[in-house]
Amino acid sequence: MAHTFPQFDRSRLVLHPLAAREHGLAMSIILPLQPLVPVRPELETVAARIAAAKAKKAAVVLIMGAHVLRSGVQRYLIDLMEQGYLSVIAMSGAGVIHDFEFALIGATTESVARYIQKGQFGLWQETGRINDIVAAAARDRLGLGEAVGRVIEEERFSHRDISVLAAGYRLGIPITVHVGIGYDIVHEHPNCDGAAYGATSYTDFLRFTKVLETLQEGVVMNFGSAVMAPEVFLKGLAMVRNVAQQNGGQISKFTTLVCDLKKLPEKYHYEASREDPSYYFRPWKTMLIRAVADGGESFYVQGPHAATIPQLWTAIKSANPGKERPI
Repeated sequence: MAHTFPQFDRSRLVLHPLAAREHGLAMSIILPLQPLVPVRPELETVAARIAAAKAKKAAVVLIMGAHVLRSGVQRYLIDLMEQGYLSVIAMSGAGVIHDFEFALIGATTESVARYIQKGQFGLWQETGRINDIVAAAARDRLGLGEAVGRVIEEERFSHRDISVLAAGYRLGIPITVHVGIGYDIVHEHPNCDGAAYGATSYTDFLRFTKVLETLQEGVVMNFGSAVMAPEVFLKGLAMVRNVAQQNGGQISKFTTLVCDLKKLPEKYHYEASREDPSYYFRPWKTMLIRAVADGGESFYVQGPHAATIPQLWTAIKSANPGKERPI
């Protein structure tokens, strides 16, 4: 028997312009492109692996949480893209919102504590345009990241020079977006089409997975994503290994790097017990242990993204692909 449960009527919502919002971050947060030393030894090793992967045309994958963009490291990421070091960047739906708002008005974020009390959190007119872009992308069978990046680039947003999405579109590098329905502020809006998000984000997932087919001797990095990154990577890796093994191939020898704020034990190359709360920190068990158990190597660096990404960039710029320590 089908039930007719009532649904919330979004037509009753009142949206305000971004000009009425008190922004949490402005262009002053964007870091200049310059070396940051000293560099952690683990990042120097991974940088050499990245340089070697580039030379071998193996995949170099960067997956990130939205706080990476809030850390102001856009110029570092875009430079790595321009220099051909990254095969794909994967981000969450929140990452799209921060990238879009930065490119449009040079500011992003809001006080949840303040605006949730007013019933205004997330309900901003200009940000809601992302929903229209996604709906059109679904009709045209485009990926979510590609579609938003195209609008930012082709409509010449004022601050498109710091847009990772626009850079991906301009350079032909896939920026894949992996959404969860109800996770992002644009899902509140009357013009949100959940089916369009499903279609465009799934297209991005398949594009992400396609890149993993060349992961042998490549590198996968996770900056600040506790759930999306390990889960999306796990499913994609299973798919490409399934096909590779049918053809007598393998995808087992690669490097993983996780950079986050959580403190792990000094010796972390083991899987924590289920009684240990750290067992449920998915990047540890999934990306540092299980994914590399049959031939890969993993590294963990604790620290803020405003330090780890500039340090990695610094190490990559001086890396010699012929001198890396092999896995």
